Amino acid sequence: MSAEAIPVERAEARRLRAGRPGVRAVYQWELRKLVAQKRTFIGVGAAVLVPLIFIVALLANSGSGPEDVPFGAYVRQSGLAIPLVCLFFGAIWLLPLITALVAGDIFAAEDHNGTLKTILTRSVERWHVFAGKVLATLTYTLLALALYVGIGSVVGGLVYGFDPLTTLSGTTVAPGRALFLTAAGTVSYAMPLAAMASVALLLSVITRNSAAAVVGTLMFSIALQILGSISALNFLDPYLLSEQFNGWQGFLREPIDWAPVVRAAWVSALYAVPAAAWGLTIFLRRDVTGG
Repeated sequence: MSAEAIPVERAEARRLRAGRPGVRAVYQWELRKLVAQKRTFIGVGAAVLVPLIFIVALLANSGSGPEDVPFGAYVRQSGLAIPLVCLFFGAIWLLPLITALVAGDIFAAEDHNGTLKTILTRSVERWHVFAGKVLATLTYTLLALALYVGIGSVVGGLVYGFDPLTTLSGTTVAPGRALFLTAAGTVSYAMPLAAMASVALLLSVITRNSAAAVVGTLMFSIALQILGSISALNFLDPYLLSEQFNGWQGFLREPIDWAPVVRAAWVSALYAVPAAAWGLTIFLRRDVTGG
């Protein structure tokens, strides 16, 4: 947590001592704290800037697009292909990093600033604090993802046109249909991203150190990608969280291929639920009486 957010934290801690708010109050409190942190705007800023940088790079290069990735060959034919290419590249490290910036800090910052003891021993029930922080993290994560896709769609369409999009099946869909499928794909993409946030939250609780939690989340993401690149371990691919970031592509086929979308949902849950449950268990049992 940045220095400017500490006064917000302490003021809210004093306010909470006057009563016992529920999850909703803690959630609102956590959102206000996020707004006061620089790392929140760094993450959101990256989500906005990266699609713009990609579009500028395309304009500066008169050659073809990145044809070796899904929809890369169509970025100059329709601006609606740009957010889809960005989704593919974002899974490598960008969106996990943006997520980890806040998810890895949201619990550890309390330990660092010495505010956890005050909150847990005088103000609110522990599960209220945990739930509020999780909801605030997911809100930030979904906002960053929506901006990432939205900026790519709007600016890409303005530059290269809101023209019909060629799907992965080779068929062409109208702009309205393409936007709907992109939105649906973004929802699918949010599932493994939420699971990555759960891992970062767990590390934030365990390590009590923001940097360790952020780096640990990135190392976890990279390790999954390395496992997915080893041909001898191909049997693991359907169960790797990193592979579920490609589930959105099922929506960009005609007809829609639901298999990768459904798999992304249950595999993401296999990572997210145990991580969240483990983090909650540790948080509920934490001894804060010593400071």
